[in-house]
Amino acid sequence: MKKLEDYVRSIPDFPEPGIIFRDVTSVLQDKDGLRLAVDQMQELLKGLEFDLIIGPESRGFIFGVPIAYNLYKPFIPVRKKGKLPCDTISMDYELEYGKATIEIHKDAIKPGQKVVIIDDLIATGGTIEAITKVVEMLGGEVVKIVFLMELKGLEGRKKLTGYDVEAVIQYDGK
Repeated sequence: MKKLEDYVRSIPDFPEPGIIFRDVTSVLQDKDGLRLAVDQMQELLKGLEFDLIIGPESRGFIFGVPIAYNLYKPFIPVRKKGKLPCDTISMDYELEYGKATIEIHKDAIKPGQKVVIIDDLIATGGTIEAITKVVEMLGGEVVKIVFLMELKGLEGRKKLTGYDVEAVIQYDGK
């Protein structure tokens, strides 16, 4: 049986020379790779008490929804600014080349709820850092953050110090 890492396509020199792009689409387009990814991410939640799963668009949706379904938990989407129809709370954050804003419905998380964040990749950590702040502004408690892949060379975990963070696959570089 193949390991999950075997399903990840590595593309050298994309988007720029010296970078190895770790392509999650090669995992998604293989039925065994997708099942393995969801199962291994879900395994990191075994024995954890929590109320809901939250994930950023779009790949946090891809992995968060099946895990929420399997564990019979609600899934809360985090969207880019202007995409949610009801009252929202937003958070600006820094990107490598600019700024972005995430939003969540104000009524999505109740005070005291224990929250798991699911996403495909941790790079610089800015998106997830913004999500943790929004969860806490709404009174929730982030009890775990799970990624499929981590690019350790970008040191995204530094922005998530104090949180329980795990990644199924870790790559040393950027």
